[in-house]
Amino acid sequence: MKVSPNNFLISCFFIFLCCLSLTAQEDDNTKEKETVSKPETPTIIALDSITKKEPINPLAPAKAAFYSAILPGLGQAYNKKYWKIPIVWGALGTGIYFYTKNNKEYHRYRDAYKSRLAGFTNDEFYYDSNGNQLTTPRVTTDGLERAQKFYRRNKEISLLVTLGLYALNIIDANVDAHLMQYNIDENLSLAPHYRINEFDASSNLGLTLNFKF
Repeated sequence: MKVSPNNFLISCFFIFLCCLSLTAQEDDNTKEKETVSKPETPTIIALDSITKKEPINPLAPAKAAFYSAILPGLGQAYNKKYWKIPIVWGALGTGIYFYTKNNKEYHRYRDAYKSRLAGFTNDEFYYDSNGNQLTTPRVTTDGLERAQKFYRRNKEISLLVTLGLYALNIIDANVDAHLMQYNIDENLSLAPHYRINEFDASSNLGLTLNFKF
C-alpha cells in the first residue's frame, strides 16, 4: 500500500505535537516536584542583642549611706530619688517636734515640783488663767510627780523613734543604691492574673512569673 507524501507529513506533524506535549508535561511535573521538595528557606534577621550598661560602682552604697548620715535626705538625692527627701524630712521633723514638746512639758512640771519641795507656793500652778493666785494649786504635788514621769517617758520614746527614723534614712539610701545596680530586665516580670473558669463559673486569682529567653 502506497502512502502519499501529504499523509506522511501530516502524520509526522501530529507525532511532533505529541512529543512536545509530553515534554511540556514532564517539565511541569519536574518543576512541581522541585517546588515541593525544596521549601523556601526563611530569612533570619540577626539583631544585635548586646546592650551597653553602666559599670557597677561598689562604693555607691557606702557613699549614699555616708551622705544620709551627714544630712538626712542627701543620700536619697545622690540616688536621684528626690521624691523621698520630703518624706525623710517630714518624718524626722515630726519626731523632733514631739521630743521638744515633751521635753518642755517635763521641765515645766519638774521646776514646779522642785519649787514645792523647797517650800515655795509661787509656781505657775498656783495661778489661774487670769493671773490670780489660788489658795489651792491646780495641780497637786503628786500630780506634778506623775506628770514628770509621763512626759519623761514620752520624751524618751520620741527620742528613740527619731533615732530609728534617722537610722532608717541611712539604711534606705544604702539599700536603694544596691538595688539600682541590679540587672532589671523587661523579660523578667511578675504580674497578677485573674481568670474565670468556664465550667463552674469560679474565679482564680494569682501571680504569674514570666521569664523570656
